[in-house]
Amino acid sequence: MNRIALFGFGIILALTLIAVFAPFIATHDPTEISLERTLVPPSTGYFFGTDSLGRDIFSRMVYAARIALLIGLIAYGIASLIGVFLGSISGYFGGKIDTIITQLINIMLCFPTFFLILSVVAIVGPSIVNIMIIIGLTSWMGMARLIRAEILSLKTREFVLAARALGASNFYIIIKHLIPNGIGPVLVSFVFGVAGAVLTEAGLSFLGLGVQPPNPSWGNILMEGKAVLGVGWWVILFPGLAILVTVLAFNLLGEGIRDALNPRLRS
Repeated sequence: MNRIALFGFGIILALTLIAVFAPFIATHDPTEISLERTLVPPSTGYFFGTDSLGRDIFSRMVYAARIALLIGLIAYGIASLIGVFLGSISGYFGGKIDTIITQLINIMLCFPTFFLILSVVAIVGPSIVNIMIIIGLTSWMGMARLIRAEILSLKTREFVLAARALGASNFYIIIKHLIPNGIGPVLVSFVFGVAGAVLTEAGLSFLGLGVQPPNPSWGNILMEGKAVLGVGWWVILFPGLAILVTVLAFNLLGEGIRDALNPRLRS
């Protein structure tokens, strides 16, 4: 794995540690309101300053990292499970099953994913659990197409034919032989997908349909800072940088894993 990918992994590891140890890292209560300290610029007492309600932005950023990673990992974990299940069945069995699943994928891809998520969230209501489930249920198509292509190329290999000749069931072959041998591209897609889920959550929260206050999210911190941009530039600077760095880190790690799994690049 190249150095840039290791750099991305280091950032993700640091964010994970920040999320896990948020109660020990945060210097203030992230939801504590104090009108006596509104829009205090970054200082030794408030590393990232305070917002229009006097809340410590550094503490809110730390807790928001926990929410961002949690939603990103669980949401695309759901999408990956659905995609791997449907894609492997489609690629292995073929025929009418493949046609039905492929048409379902094509139908889902006809809808702009973000606007589909917006519509569903507006109907069922915004909450952390709803966001994770909705992102997962609307983001599995790329994973399904990827694993389907891998299964199609693997199911005619000798080890699969040998397992079938020994009497192994179809689902045993899929779970024990095909999916493990096609896991490399799935892992790459998962890393990229987590970055997309983090960005989607931030967009939803910025529009007011994601994580609801007083729970901190990088997106809703940005939304709150929009009203005080002229006098409190720091309110939008730090969450914007956090989103940028996090998405970039996952993309760098994904690129590194893809390069490491590509035999032509290794040679």
